[in-house]
Amino acid sequence: MAIAVTGLLGAGVGVAVATERGGSITVTRDGTVLDGQQVNGYIHVKADRVVIRNSVIRYGGNYALRVFDGASGTVIEDTKIYCTGPATVGVVFGNYTARDVHLYNCAGGFRYEPAAPATIVDSTWNGKPVKTGADLAAAPATPAESGAGSASDASAMAREAAGIAPEAAAGDDPPEADSPGAGATGVGTAAAVNFPSAATTGVPAGTPLRASGSITVATNGQVISGLDVNGCVIVTADNVVIRKSRIRCGSTYAIRTMPGATNLLVEDVEIDGLGRTSAAVCCDGYTVRRTEIRNVIDGPRLGNNTVVEDSWIHHLIRVGSSHNDALQTTGAVNMVVRRNTLEAYNPAMNDPNNACLMAGSDLAPRVDNLIFENNYCNGGNFSVNISDNTNGRNIRFAGNVFGRNCRYGAVRNYNHPGVTWDRATNVWADTRLAVLG
Repeated sequence: MAIAVTGLLGAGVGVAVATERGGSITVTRDGTVLDGQQVNGYIHVKADRVVIRNSVIRYGGNYALRVFDGASGTVIEDTKIYCTGPATVGVVFGNYTARDVHLYNCAGGFRYEPAAPATIVDSTWNGKPVKTGADLAAAPATPAESGAGSASDASAMAREAAGIAPEAAAGDDPPEADSPGAGATGVGTAAAVNFPSAATTGVPAGTPLRASGSITVATNGQVISGLDVNGCVIVTADNVVIRKSRIRCGSTYAIRTMPGATNLLVEDVEIDGLGRTSAAVCCDGYTVRRTEIRNVIDGPRLGNNTVVEDSWIHHLIRVGSSHNDALQTTGAVNMVVRRNTLEAYNPAMNDPNNACLMAGSDLAPRVDNLIFENNYCNGGNFSVNISDNTNGRNIRFAGNVFGRNCRYGAVRNYNHPGVTWDRATNVWADTRLAVLG
């Protein structure tokens, strides 16, 4: 359930307090005050001068409290946020002040960026003090070369600390799991905590970034590192490396390997499709590792000789009647998908989308040698959808963990010719029982 908070007209000053306890809240009226709320869901702020105080938020989706672009003057104070999902981030994306705000068990803490700053005082993230403000944000960075920006631990990458987030401080109130109707990802308290998240994917904390437009890489063995690409990347050469970079592309493919290009490595990269990119990476001959992918219609298109590992794909964006997939193959050979967080379900829209993995022989004669193992998958009509037209061989699924935000089930056509489904190790996240009894 989501509550649209529009204010109490009788108050005369545009101030309101939500009248329902529980459920997600979207604030759309300037000057709204939320005081003393117990929120089992997210809070979305889409208005100016909003105040959130003396409240507790529990959420297992992507962002517990989100300030949207265009909203300014948000104040959060005397508030606790309990993150109940393996990839949940506490507060995003800037233009807010946080005073005495404490985040527990969150994969990422407080996000902001130079264009949308934040002031944070007397606050903690998983027991770790966090403090920043106008004086600190203005302090000069120490980039590797003149003109570089910085992907700091308080940037939009939410990489406040490298590696796995610390546990909550002793004595803190324990977090509670979300109920399925309160924005939970379906992970539950039994879910593994070491799947990729904001803390382990994307640009490492402190990496200096240099502004760049779209690029074409045409030199064999070229290494692209430390770029903030406002555009797209085309690769026409072999053995190219793209690492520790941010790519914001609103065209068809954020990264595309052209026919003949082989052995591309994409590592520690952030890809933002701006709600328009058809596929994050396409098409053949690449490895994607420790990469965060968001705001795309589809994630990587699995072509021939492709690997996606240790990466986080989330917040797919439906455009018209699109059938969104975290990963898709329309026919290829030699594909490996392992140790990823694949979130077809978009909690902001309560939309399961189509699949975490969609596989079929639509544009090529076969799907051969597809290994799908040790991933966390949540969402989709079916989380794994093997098309009826699949002409496959050696398609194997083992060791995967599934959330409950799928519309119909974890898998379709698990017994299709050429498919091997390990019943014992493909399990639900919350119960650890086999998804196929």
